[in-house]
Amino acid sequence: MSEPNDDAKADPAGTPAGPPASVTSLPEAIKAVPVRHYGRWVAAVAVLAVLGLLVNAFANANINYAAIPDFLFDSAVLKGLRNTVIITVVAMLVGLLLGIVLAVMRLSKNPVTSSVAWGYIWFFRGTPVYVQLLIWFNLALIFPVINLGFYKDEMNQFMTPFMAALLGLGLNEAAYMSEIVRAGIQSVDEGQTEASHALGMTQSQNLRRVVLPQAMRVIVPPTGNEFINMLKTSSLAAQAAQYAELLRSTTDIGNTTGATVEMLFLAAVWYLVLTSVFSVGQYYLERRYARGTTRNLPPTPWQRIKQNLGSVRRSPVAGGA
Repeated sequence: MSEPNDDAKADPAGTPAGPPASVTSLPEAIKAVPVRHYGRWVAAVAVLAVLGLLVNAFANANINYAAIPDFLFDSAVLKGLRNTVIITVVAMLVGLLLGIVLAVMRLSKNPVTSSVAWGYIWFFRGTPVYVQLLIWFNLALIFPVINLGFYKDEMNQFMTPFMAALLGLGLNEAAYMSEIVRAGIQSVDEGQTEASHALGMTQSQNLRRVVLPQAMRVIVPPTGNEFINMLKTSSLAAQAAQYAELLRSTTDIGNTTGATVEMLFLAAVWYLVLTSVFSVGQYYLERRYARGTTRNLPPTPWQRIKQNLGSVRRSPVAGGA
């Protein structure tokens, strides 16, 4: 006699076995219900309400906004704008070069040079830049005559508003740049220095050819931030050193025309324009020094726009042949 089919066998309790697993019904699809975040909507409404109140307050304020475009390209304003860019670039250059020297001195094994660098950083970081500008502008009270051997003159003649602003901003910036450069140098692996010394490089050659190029990836981002901060800090030179930069130029126009607040808004507009332009330059500079860290750099905003436009052009037209 033939054996009965396994599928027709009953279980030990005597109940006939069910249908095979291959014909069982599939489970119902899970219907996921997203969690409602009511707090987000409340926060969004609150933020929009505050923004609306601010816009309404400025719109109904007793301010002649038409005066802002009237003086936007005034010759005095453009001269102050030029002076702001000049003092920012030159002071930042002084701060960067002196900061590199101070960073090397700070990392030196010579206790004298490292102590002098530490004392410099301690003093200039510990006192407000406004106070330093005032001291430089009134330096004739301490040194009536400047005598450098090859140059001798009255201090009042030498310490012009531009020179006072340059020394005050540049020497103060050097203290901060030295810490940025020191952090960048210390971020380079010590094996790089040992390898360069094994190849016969001197300490200065190792610093210029090996350490600093690799440290730039760490140095550039905070340096860009310091540059933008210097652009705004230069406004202190208008009050402390009587330097004719952007804020002083707009303030003089405001005192003459009576549009004091309007000219402050005008200065804010130009500061925003300058910081936006230099921020774009900082982005591409950081991108250049980041080439060795990632294999494929992310596309720039302009490249993203071109890619999006290209994808739109290649997409098929609906209803086309």
